[in-house]
Amino acid sequence: MMTKKKSELTRSHILAIGRELVLRKGFGGVGLKELLEQSAVPKGSFYYYFASKEAFGCALLKQYCSDYAERLDALFGWKGNGRQRLMHYWDAWLSDGNTASLADRCLVVKLAAEISDLSDNMRVILLGGVEDLIRRLTKTITEGREDGSISPSCIPEKTARSLYSLWLGAAILAKLGKDKTPLDQALLATEQALSAPGSL
Repeated sequence: MMTKKKSELTRSHILAIGRELVLRKGFGGVGLKELLEQSAVPKGSFYYYFASKEAFGCALLKQYCSDYAERLDALFGWKGNGRQRLMHYWDAWLSDGNTASLADRCLVVKLAAEISDLSDNMRVILLGGVEDLIRRLTKTITEGREDGSISPSCIPEKTARSLYSLWLGAAILAKLGKDKTPLDQALLATEQALSAPGSL
């Protein structure tokens, strides 16, 4: 039992270190030698925990999507009407200077283009995480329409997909230019898109 627990802890540790490396270098930029050295795991033991580098990538993305879902539970569980809860989520895409923003740590921003051509298994896992987010956004927009905080003319799923695309593009441009202006502009556009009747 202790051996199994230690093995699971080591595997989780490798995934945690791997996520940090991948956020900095991309998936292809992380070599197994560097990963094991950073994880302080003996060389040659990688395949005890993962069948291949792709299997490692799949496990990393599954863990990321699970962690992100927990973060979404907390963000969307925040007290407030539909619009307030949505804006609470989008605010988290911006760094407050003390903690990293969702945009800074988004593996969709970092890996989507790379893994779409590299691994269909990894692509499907990441897409599943995106679709889960879209469903949550759609649900909250629907609730906002019902409580009157969002215009009834707002089409929930269409708006959810449009806003996510807006923020994803803004995050990529912010990273490229090392300037958060695109994210600030996305926040303003989102506030306008989610305005209740008569609030503009």
